[in-house]
Amino acid sequence: MPTVHVNVWKGFKEEDVKFVIENITQVFVDLDIPAHAVEVLVHEVPQSHWGIGGVPASEKFKDLKIPGWDQ
Repeated sequence: MPTVHVNVWKGFKEEDVKFVIENITQVFVDLDIPAHAVEVLVHEVPQSHWGIGGVPASEKFKDLKIPGWDQ
């Protein structure tokens, strides 16, 4: 049974989480794995806990507005 972990920044919208779950599951269905055997876990991580190039994402992208995230 495949288990897929997806890490996203905190604030990812519920409808986007649903979209990710449905479409990742579909990738495995296309590989002939039954949908009921696929588990997708979406983990929300605060931007302050997500480092990119040695800098927290909350600092690196503080002026960036990203669709799908409530900031």
